Amino acid sequence: MHGRAELTLSGSTLECGGHWTARDLAHTERELSRLELPAGDISFDLSRLRQLDTVGAWLLYRTSLLLEAQGRSVSYQGLEERGARLLALVEKTGGSLGEPPRPYAPGALEDIGRKTVKHLEIYRDFAAFIGNMTIVALRALLHPTKLRWREIVKELQLAGFNALPIVGLLAFLMGIVIAYQGGVVLRDYGANIFVADLVGLAMLRELAPLITAIIVAGRTGSAYTAQIGTMIVTEEVDALRSLGVAPMEMLVLPKLIALVIALPLLTVFADITGLLGGMFMANALLGLSAPSFVERLTEAVALKSYLSGIGKAPVFAAIIAAVGCFQGFQVFGSAESVGRQTTVSVVQAIFLVIVVDAAFSVAFSKLGI
Repeated sequence: MHGRAELTLSGSTLECGGHWTARDLAHTERELSRLELPAGDISFDLSRLRQLDTVGAWLLYRTSLLLEAQGRSVSYQGLEERGARLLALVEKTGGSLGEPPRPYAPGALEDIGRKTVKHLEIYRDFAAFIGNMTIVALRALLHPTKLRWREIVKELQLAGFNALPIVGLLAFLMGIVIAYQGGVVLRDYGANIFVADLVGLAMLRELAPLITAIIVAGRTGSAYTAQIGTMIVTEEVDALRSLGVAPMEMLVLPKLIALVIALPLLTVFADITGLLGGMFMANALLGLSAPSFVERLTEAVALKSYLSGIGKAPVFAAIIAAVGCFQGFQVFGSAESVGRQTTVSVVQAIFLVIVVDAAFSVAFSKLGI
């Protein structure tokens, strides 16, 4: 039958007997805490110990450290050789009772440097991912029979056709807002007809492609990240690699091709609905008829203005697909990482789309387009 630890105080000697093991650690600690040790030096008599393990040795060592911290001298007697070696090992590796270790806290400059290096590494990996994706896409264009057309058509439906309602609604409302804000000012100057110039140029050149890209980045880009990230968490991507299927060709390339096709078409749809919204508000607010609006629109908006807006869409699509898929492959560990990378994907895609749109505006201005 297993026994408990025994503690007996005789003068300045603390007699320890029984079993000092992990099984009885709680009981032994309670016994020690209730003892009122006399002042002065303390001696531990361990001659009646029947069993001692590492936990019991650590309890003895910790008690002696507490007593020594109070200025007392502690000695051991009656301990057999095996117990003495165990206690010596605990004393050697146990350390002392000092201040608890504190985690290293880098300074402000070091923290900035660490974050800078981390972001540079992410940018390097993203550049490598874009390069790999470009090589795979060019190889697929040279051998179109190897493309996964079923996956491309499926992604076209998800990224393109299913996005028509939200893109059309927001573009229609944006056309209404532009026509209203501009029409109120133009009406005071008797220039109602020029609301067609305002709506046409604003929607076709800038707002329709930009709004469509932002909607797709939040809707489709996040879906790409969540899908690939979930497959990584569930080890489906590793299973594809073990079967000899390249994840880039299976997961990334169909999404890229489908989005490059779908986003220009969505932009055209946004152009039409945005103009319809502007036409509706021009008629309601300024009394400008639809034929007059369309006639002025054809005079005010040149073909190059329309094509400049459409030409941005494939570039935006490539950015959204690249960011969404890249962030999906950055997922690791758990489902929490999926949500975190999805958020990062949306923010980065929208940021890059706006930056590239600004670059297009500067380039078009320099080229006189």
